Amino acid sequence: MSTVRLVWRDGREATVPADGETVLEAAERGGVRLPYGCRTGVCASCTGRLLAGEVTHERPPRALKQRHLDDGYVLPCIATPVGDCTVEVGPELHRELLVNPWRQG
Repeated sequence: MSTVRLVWRDGREATVPADGETVLEAAERGGVRLPYGCRTGVCASCTGRLLAGEVTHERPPRALKQRHLDDGYVLPCIATPVGDCTVEVGPELHRELLVNPWRQG
């Protein structure tokens, strides 16, 4: 069984056990609410960032571009821990993926 440490930028933390399930499923079973939409890796509402450890996506994370994966972003709805891991979570991570070409610096 793996342990998933969830951290938010405001300093909150939660640790939940994961037994062959996704980070989102483990969080829900542990009573921790995380943002999500589709549960299939296509909407990016649940976006997190892997800070330590390793996860494997159950299917290709269609909502993430290769540059996002290279920067450590993961989709907790389809990401299964490979051993203990730490994942940064929260709605602001999804916003980081969105680029507005009209936004002024």
